[in-house]
Amino acid sequence: MSGPLYVPVLPTRPHAVGACRRLWPDVRAAIRPLWNLPPLPGAAPETLTSLVGKYVDPVSAASRHGGWIDAPFGEDAQTAALAEALSVYCEWGRLLPVTGPERTEAQQAAAVETARRCLRGLGVRVRVTGEWDDHLGEYVRDLLARTGPEVPVDLLLDMGAVLDGRPDAGKEALRALDALMPLAVWRSAALLGGGFPRVTADMLEDGSCEWSRAEWRMWHEVRATGSAYAPLLGYGDYGVQPSSALAQAPAPGRKGGPPWGVLRYTTDSSYLLFKVLTRGSDRIAVNRSAARRIIELPEFRGAGAGQGEEWVSDCANGPLSTSEGVGGPAEWLRAGNLQHMTYVVRSLPGA
Repeated sequence: MSGPLYVPVLPTRPHAVGACRRLWPDVRAAIRPLWNLPPLPGAAPETLTSLVGKYVDPVSAASRHGGWIDAPFGEDAQTAALAEALSVYCEWGRLLPVTGPERTEAQQAAAVETARRCLRGLGVRVRVTGEWDDHLGEYVRDLLARTGPEVPVDLLLDMGAVLDGRPDAGKEALRALDALMPLAVWRSAALLGGGFPRVTADMLEDGSCEWSRAEWRMWHEVRATGSAYAPLLGYGDYGVQPSSALAQAPAPGRKGGPPWGVLRYTTDSSYLLFKVLTRGSDRIAVNRSAARRIIELPEFRGAGAGQGEEWVSDCANGPLSTSEGVGGPAEWLRAGNLQHMTYVVRSLPGA
């Protein structure tokens, strides 16, 4: 069993695509993203092809080393149209279809059929957002039986949000893996978890806060068990957004938003969050000051560590006379993911 070092779980949004495009080549080569279409509530089947193209065309172009494409929020009435629209990127691009034990039979059948046509494999995404349920193992066994041994399969064990309030996540992941690993000759297996919190204004009342990387601890806990599969288990997370961000439906033309945002920096054990402003007379000074706080951290890896650090350094050292380079929400997310994904790859065994 072999697979990518790192599986970031990403939305098919411009900031995430932009981050992947800007990664250094050696970092990009170690990554296979699990891309997620947003919910498209009420979208008619006849319009889904153009909608899917809007979101997946840039993703496909940025995924030269491969990855997976999933539509976890697709409505039942959209199943056939979504499967047909996504199959193009699986058959002619580098992306692989995804299904899971909780999906409808129609979605499972469509994903399996696409996998058979593209001849490159199928992602089996198993969600465990609480305690492991043995019935999930039975459902996965049935799904694999319908898939057949001729289709290569990748296990994507998705633990959802893994924060400090879920101390048993490692134990539940082990229970899941012990049940799932014997079910197939998995081509690869990755343990995914979202460790970034949903940021609120209260959290940043003092200008910054620190949040533990619980999903990183979970992965190390599983790796330390000595199980035969542990050394080969890939790592995955949701980047620098909470896992719930994937479920946000598009809101074209939406204006406004909060007057503040976040600069994010990843260390070995923590996420560091610094408040920045989206508007107001103090925006330039506050945002450059937040960036300076990052580059003055003992854990800061230097402007040469990656393009995320380079952006933060440029922001910190920019003049107060111009707003150029202080960014906005999309740029802050892009820079956060750049530094985070680069650091994760550099931190993993085998990098």
